[in-house]
Amino acid sequence: MSTSNETTRAGRPSVAKASMNIGNVAEGSGVPPKTIRYYESIGLIHPAARGPNGYRTYAAADTRTLKFVKRARSLGFSVEEVRDLLDLWRDKTRTSVGVKSLATHHLEALDRKIEELSSMRKVLADLVTRCHGDTRPDCPILDDIEEGKAVRHASALPIEHEPRSQGRKEKS
Repeated sequence: MSTSNETTRAGRPSVAKASMNIGNVAEGSGVPPKTIRYYESIGLIHPAARGPNGYRTYAAADTRTLKFVKRARSLGFSVEEVRDLLDLWRDKTRTSVGVKSLATHHLEALDRKIEELSSMRKVLADLVTRCHGDTRPDCPILDDIEEGKAVRHASALPIEHEPRSQGRKEKS
């Protein structure tokens, strides 16, 4: 790998420095090539530089960014929250207050989701216990679903997240 410090107008490393192909960066980051292309298409990560052959080329920094994204996604952060976390991660002048705020809101949303899932589990466990599971056609599970007796759970909806601007520095 070259040690050149040249960059393109988009702020990306020059092709001379970005010497990994998408397969290499996928292997190094644990993110599949299709997902890498998707993240580029939605602007979550910077588009890869292109070599003379037109293929995407990547630098070690791209692998670190993709590992960051993968870890944040594995913690359940939405794509928009990951975008905010990336902005904070890249901003070396940031304070940790914005990061903690974003993570705290996400943790609260996870706690709500866990509570809703626990409640659903209790209802379903009760229905399973009441169902004979034999040759009879009657079934308390189907009856309950049909009648809608069970408590409606908000968990059928995605986890609610705070607006993007929450905990971020205002741009001047």
